[in-house]
Parts: sequence; C-alpha cells; structure tokens
Amino acid sequence: MFDYRQYQRNYFMPPEVCMDWAKKEYVDKAPVWCSVDLRDGNQALIEPMNLEEKLEFFQLLVEVGFKEIEVGFPAASETEYELVRTLIEKHMIPEDVTIQVLTQARDHIIRKTFEAVEGAPGKVVVHVYNSTSLAQREQVFGKSKEEIKQIAVDGAKLLKELADETEGNFIFEYSPESFTGTEVDYAVDVCNAVLDIWQPSADFRPIINIPATVEMSMPHVFAQQVEYVSKHLKYRENVVLSLHPHNDRGCGISDAELGILAGADRIEGTMFGNGERTGNVDIMVLAMNMYAQGVDPKLDLSDMPHLVEVYERLTQMHIDMRHPYCGQLVFAAFSGSHQDAIAKGMKYREQKDPDHWTVPYLPINPEDVGRTYDSDVIRINSQSGKGGVAYIMEQSYGIKIPYKMRADFGYAVKDVSDHSHAELSAEQIHDIFMKRYKNHTPIFDIKGCHFRQENNGITATVNIIANNRKDIVEASGNGRLNAVSNVFAEKFEKPCEVICYEEHAVTDGSDASAIAYVGIRGADGEQYFGIGIDPDIVRASIDALISAMNRSME
Repeated sequence: MFDYRQYQRNYFMPPEVCMDWAKKEYVDKAPVWCSVDLRDGNQALIEPMNLEEKLEFFQLLVEVGFKEIEVGFPAASETEYELVRTLIEKHMIPEDVTIQVLTQARDHIIRKTFEAVEGAPGKVVVHVYNSTSLAQREQVFGKSKEEIKQIAVDGAKLLKELADETEGNFIFEYSPESFTGTEVDYAVDVCNAVLDIWQPSADFRPIINIPATVEMSMPHVFAQQVEYVSKHLKYRENVVLSLHPHNDRGCGISDAELGILAGADRIEGTMFGNGERTGNVDIMVLAMNMYAQGVDPKLDLSDMPHLVEVYERLTQMHIDMRHPYCGQLVFAAFSGSHQDAIAKGMKYREQKDPDHWTVPYLPINPEDVGRTYDSDVIRINSQSGKGGVAYIMEQSYGIKIPYKMRADFGYAVKDVSDHSHAELSAEQIHDIFMKRYKNHTPIFDIKGCHFRQENNGITATVNIIANNRKDIVEASGNGRLNAVSNVFAEKFEKPCEVICYEEHAVTDGSDASAIAYVGIRGADGEQYFGIGIDPDIVRASIDALISAMNRSME
C-alpha cells in the first residue's frame, strides 16, 4: 500500500538555531579524506572482495592519495582479520598512510581488533561505535539513555586500556551510530562523555565521527545538526570532527558539503559511492566538485578511466553512464545547440582565454580526468546539429566545413542517424561526407581542362563526358573557377552560380593536399555543395565544382 501517512519526520532539530554555515559561499579547502571502500563499501557487495582483490584495491587508494584508509572490521571475519595482518606483516602500508579498523563497543570485539593491529607501523585509528538513536534504544536494545551512554563510555575505557598494552601508535575514533535519529543534544552528551575518558590534547587528537547512518532530513537540517555538535563538543580545538554521510535521500553529497561548511574537518566515504542501501557519500564527486571551483582536492583523479576499470573489475559493480565526472556520457553532448556552444567555447578559449575554463555545458575540462574531446564530448545522433558535426570533422580529420555548407551536411547526417536509430561514429560521419560531396559524378565528368589568359580574363577549354558523349566546351570568366562554372552553365543550359568557395590544407609537408569547398545555386534556387581534394588547389576546386553541379542536376 502506497500510503504517505504512515511516515513522519523522525529526526531531531538541535536545541538552538545553527545557521553560521549558511554564510559561507563554498568549501574552500579539502577535508581529511578517509576511504571506507574496503570495509563499508566491501560489505555492501553481492560478492565481497577476496584478499588479493582487497590488496589491489588498497594500492589503488594509496595511488589516488588517500592518507587514511579503513581496511576492515577485523573481528567480523577471517578475511578481514587476514587483510590487516597481511598489510602489517608484508610492510605494505606507506609511512604517510594511516589505516583504520572498526569495532563495536563490545569487549570481545574490541580485544580481537587490537590483536589484529598489534605491531602496525605508523598510526592506527581504532574506530568504536554504538547505536544511540531513539528507535534503536526503544526497539533494539530496550535501554535508557544512561545505559546507552554507559556502553560508549565502557568502550572508550577499554580502547584506552588496550592501547597502553598493545604495541603500536593508536588514535581513537567514536561514532554515535544512527546519529540522524538521535536527539542532537543527547548525541553530544554521549560524545563528550567519551572524550572525557580519552582526554584530548594537542598531541592526542581523537576523532568524533557523526554518521548519517540513515539519511533522514534535508541537507540544511543536517548542517544545523553538525554545527551544533561542532559548537558544543568539549576539547573542540583538539578533536577532529568527522562525517560519514549515507545517501538514502540522494543527498549524500550535499550533506557532506554543507557539513563541511558547518565545521566538519574530515569525511568518510567510498571512492564511487558504493555502500549499504543507496550507498556512502561519493568522495570522487565531492573532490571533483572542489576541483571544478578551483580548490585543490588533495586527491589525484587525473586518470578516471583507469580508476573506473579497476573499481568495476574488483567490486563487480557498474558505474552508471551518467555518474558525475566519470560516467561514459557525462561530457557527451548530443543536442545540436549544446554542441554548437561547446565548439564555439573551445574556439574562444583557444584564441582569447587559454588559462581559464569557461566552456559552456562542460563544468571541467574532460582532459583533466583522462577523457578526450573527439570521442567523449561531441557525440552524434539524430538530435545533433550542424555545429557538432562540423566539430567532429575538424577534430578528427582536419576538415573545416564552411559555415554555409554546415546545414546541408548536418541534415544529411541527422537523416542517416534517424533512420538507423543509432549514434554515428566519426568514421561513419566522414564516410557520409565523402560519399555526398567528393567525386559525385552521376551526370557528367571531365577528362581535361586547359586555361589561357586573355584580355577579358581566363578562358577555360573543358573536355566534358556526359551520356557517353564527349564535348569540348569553352567559356571565359574572371578566374579559373568562374570560367569553368560558365562552361557548365553553357553546356547544360542550367545556372552554375558559385555562392561559396573556401579552401585549406589538410596535410602538412611537401606532399600536402588541399581541400576545396564549392557551393552553387541550382536552377531550383537551392544550394548544392561539393568538395575536391588534391595537391593542386586548382584541380581540387574544379573537382568540388563538378560534384556540386552534378548534385544540382540529379
């Protein structure tokens, strides 16, 4: 039964209005990033990664630049425990990388966790949590607020005790799990009780992590909750305030961004948003959002196709084609107006403002993340326009289609795509272009053309073959192309008015070829175009005129 009346707002507003975050314009520096791909992300996979796959994924995270990586829940399974021991014993953890392990606030689980991380090089974050929400207290545990807080305090004490007994350098982290369903002032009370046990200092800065375990409110509400926590935590200057947003309402990114504005120092998430239910916050999108506004994200995402390939192979998950920044189609423009704006924007940037990216419809330069313009940006189908088709021809083949010719070619390409119900590749577009405009001679061709200079201009003598008959026709004009057009007009008793002529080189060097474009107005008043390609520009021009004239006579 689809009945909205069974639902209510199960979150809690903070006891006071907290809106300082709304005065800030944007996230001006990267938070501390902590990847939880190997734990939170992995547990959400249909088929969790094995040890070898986890080790490869760990290396990928290191390459991207993560300095904090949650590697698992060592007490949860043998594979999780083995991963931690393998990383430690095989010296696979770089000096500047801190691993993190997760544990419930339960005695035997905490002890097993410390066994797993004993002897680890560098720092290790031991992350302890227990649920604090009203629903969990009433429905799952049947405990009072004081009893739930005592679980957190006991866990905090045991962490401190075992850290003193175990070889290693440990940092503590606490999460009031299901924070979003917890009374905000009560959550702060629990966190402060934990901090009183740990006694933060300038040399020992524990982490308080605020998880949107289930996303329940609009982002501005979550921001107020985070700001209240930030303002009321004890020892705040020596505490790292972390967020762990999920995406149940589809607002994980905005929760994280507004949460940073509200005072958070650190973000836990997965590289492409994988996680339970609708997933964790997508760190790649968060980082690229900063990058797109000129802020250093402190992560290297310059080879996005490689990151996607490894992620999909190891997790057996699929990146959607429209996934921000990394999907196959996120830079693709099929719309004709979009294509035209992009092409003009690229030209503007090249000529007038190469140091700044302001190209319409492209929030970032696709090349920055390992994508290419020719195959990733302008894509051609029945929705495309003349500008996009012209852009493909120039980028892929160096063919600069004259403006007057673009509409004719654009409609030709659109017609092919519309009938095939398919996207067209650059090769297919080039093939349409060549068949339509080059050597198009169903009516006539010429086998020779000679010119002589006369007082009134140029006289052309042309050997024309039509209907298996050869004729030699002469006519004069103010130039070679004009003279030949007058020959055709006289021979066929049809107008051959040249309305468009352009040319340019298509190859470099001593054997360079030129391409000529000719447009004429036919007897029916319509425009017809042809091209010619030849090392001799005069020959190329005549070939283009022959093709255009033939098209006008069909």
